[in-house]
Amino acid sequence: MKKKLGLGSIVLLAINSIIGSGIFLSSGSVIAMSGTKAPMVYGLAAIFAIILAVTFATAAKYVTQSGAAYAYTRTAFGNDLGFYVGITRYLAATIAWGVMATGVIKTTISLLGGDSNNFNLITLGFVLLMLLLLIINFLGSQIFIIINNLATLEKLLALLTVIVAGIYLITTTGVNHFNAINNVKDAGGKPLVPVMNTANWVTAIIAAFYAFTGFEGVASGAEDMHNPQKNLPRAIPLAISVIALIYIGIIIVVMMINPQAIVQTKSVVALAAVFHNPIIKNIILSGALISMLGVNVAASFHTPRALEAMAKQKQIPRWLQKRTRHNFPLSAFLITVSLALIMPLVFNYNMTNIIILSSISRFVQFLVVPLSVINYFRGKNKEAVLPNVQKNIVTDVIFPVLAVLLTLFLLLKFDWVGQFTVLDTQGQRQPNIAAIIVMILGYVILPGILYGFYRKTTAQH
Repeated sequence: MKKKLGLGSIVLLAINSIIGSGIFLSSGSVIAMSGTKAPMVYGLAAIFAIILAVTFATAAKYVTQSGAAYAYTRTAFGNDLGFYVGITRYLAATIAWGVMATGVIKTTISLLGGDSNNFNLITLGFVLLMLLLLIINFLGSQIFIIINNLATLEKLLALLTVIVAGIYLITTTGVNHFNAINNVKDAGGKPLVPVMNTANWVTAIIAAFYAFTGFEGVASGAEDMHNPQKNLPRAIPLAISVIALIYIGIIIVVMMINPQAIVQTKSVVALAAVFHNPIIKNIILSGALISMLGVNVAASFHTPRALEAMAKQKQIPRWLQKRTRHNFPLSAFLITVSLALIMPLVFNYNMTNIIILSSISRFVQFLVVPLSVINYFRGKNKEAVLPNVQKNIVTDVIFPVLAVLLTLFLLLKFDWVGQFTVLDTQGQRQPNIAAIIVMILGYVILPGILYGFYRKTTAQH
C-alpha cells in the first residue's frame, strides 16, 4: 500500500476488527447462559483476550512479516508447522468473515422490512457486499483508511450512546431489573439460567470471548503498517482495553433495563429489543449495521493477506501474491471471498453454527503463538527475528505461559459434545454432520492436500 497505516489507524483497525457482530448478536445468549454473572463472564473473557492480545502484540515486535500467527509459527518452529498453522488460521479468519458478512446482510434485510431468513435474498446480499468491499480495496489505501476509521468511530459512538441513554433511563426512572433474569423461565417452565458449574462458566466465557475475537488477525498486514514492531504492541492491547470497558458497560445497562427482552427476542440484533424508545432502538440497529459493515471492511484487508503471506514464502502457488497497480492482492481476495461464501452456504446461513466454528477454529493459533514468543525470548532462530529486540520477561514469558494454560483449560472444559450435536424433534442429541465435516475438511483434508502440493514444489526446487 502506498500510504502505510500509522499508530492511530492501527488502533482503529484493531477496534474495527474486534467490534462487530458479537456484542450486538450474541449478548443475549451469554446472559441466558450466565444470568447475573454475565458482566463477570465478559470481564473474564476480556482478561483472556488481553493476555492473548499482549502475546500476539509481543510476537509482532520480533517478526514484522505479514501473516500474523503463520509468520510467528514459521519463524519459531519451521516451515512445516508454520504451514499447518497458516492454513488453519486462514480458514478461521475466512469462517469469521463469513459470520460477519452473514450478520450484516441479515441485519440490512431486517431493517428494510424483508425476510432475514430468505436464502436467495441473503445470497444476493452476500455477493453485493463482496463487490462493494472489492471496490473499496481496489481503490487503494487512502480510501480504505478513511472508510475504516470512519466506521470505527461511528460504531464506538453508537455503543457509547447506548450506555449513556441506558444510564439516563436508569437514573431518571429508577429502573433496576438486574436480578430479574433469575425469574425468566424456558419453554418448559424451568429457570432459563442454569446453575453455574465449571462447564457452564467455560461455555459462557467462550461465547462471550467471540465478541473479543479479531485481534489475532490485525498483524496479518504488518508489512502495510508503519513501524509495526513498535506500533502493534501498543495498538492491540490498547484497543482490547477500550472495547472491554464498553462491553461490560453495555451488559450492565441492558440487564438493569430489560434482561428478559434480550434473552427471549427473535430479532437479529438482540440489543435493540431492550429499548422501547424508537430513537434509541434505531441508533442500536444502525450502530449494529455500521459495526458489522466496518468489521467486514477490516476483514477484507487482513484476511486475504494471510493467504498472500504464505504465497510469498512459496508454500502455496506464487500467483496468489500478485498485486494490482494499486498494490491490492486481487487473486488472494477473490479466493478468500469464495471461501467466505461457501462456509455460510454449507450451514444455510445459520448464525449459531458458524459462530461456534468461528470460535473453535481459532484455538490452534492461541496455543502455538504463545509458544513461539517463548521461543523468541530464549534466543532460538535468531536469524528469523529482528535484531536488538528489547526483551521483557513479563510480556515475553509470563503472559505467553498464562495464555497457553488458559487456552488448554478452556479446551478441556468446553462442551464439545453439546456443540457438535443437535437436538432432534424428540429432544435426543444427534451428530451435527455439517459442523463435523467442515472441521475435518478444514483441519485435516485441506491442509493435507495443500501440504502435498508444498512438498512437491519444494522437491522440484
